[in-house]
Amino acid sequence: MMATEIYETREIYLLDGRLIELSPLKLKYLKKFMNKFDDIKKAKSDADAIGKITECLLVIMPQFCPDIDTVEKLEDILDISTMYEILNFAAGIKKEEAAPVQETENTWDNFDLAKLEAEIFLTGIWKNYDELESSISLPELMATLESKRDLDYNEKKFLAAMQGVDLDEQVGAPKQDNVDPWEAMKARVEAKVSGIGNGDPNDILSFQGQKAHQAGFGIGMGLEYGTEL
Repeated sequence: MMATEIYETREIYLLDGRLIELSPLKLKYLKKFMNKFDDIKKAKSDADAIGKITECLLVIMPQFCPDIDTVEKLEDILDISTMYEILNFAAGIKKEEAAPVQETENTWDNFDLAKLEAEIFLTGIWKNYDELESSISLPELMATLESKRDLDYNEKKFLAAMQGVDLDEQVGAPKQDNVDPWEAMKARVEAKVSGIGNGDPNDILSFQGQKAHQAGFGIGMGLEYGTEL
């Protein structure tokens, strides 16, 4: 069966009897959570770790229970098992990762979220980054980026096919040093259509017109020649 949901949700009961629906954290809360989560590794004991976990949960509970805004209120509605369940389902943090002096891969040091946000922001859907981060979760961000990149690639593939070039084959070819495959492919197409140059993006004969202007030189754009008698 084909998947119809980007992420799963789960309903849990709190100690006061209310039912809440858990879902992956919106980026706004996920960023706050991960900044706090790093403190857990500095905990000196299990009790200290539980205290820091409580602080982590406090910054994300507004997504599920906006009225929970103090540690006291949080402790009244959550037991230890429910805390870990929220950590696991909303933030993807397993119980063994939420332990004192525990090194985990859950850090922003190896995940460039800002770059991904910048890429998706160019779609023009959100008026600012705060609106973006308040609107989507990490699974939604990744799904949207995957779709955007597929659309971009299919457009390039179509344009290449119009010039008689199989982009899938070109992308599968060995990449030249410091040469983008898409730019190299365009250079080969331009050379094929114009009959000038050998298709090498570094060939001096291929530097003409706007391309030559961007490079700072080229035939007809800064290089002069004359006829010697």
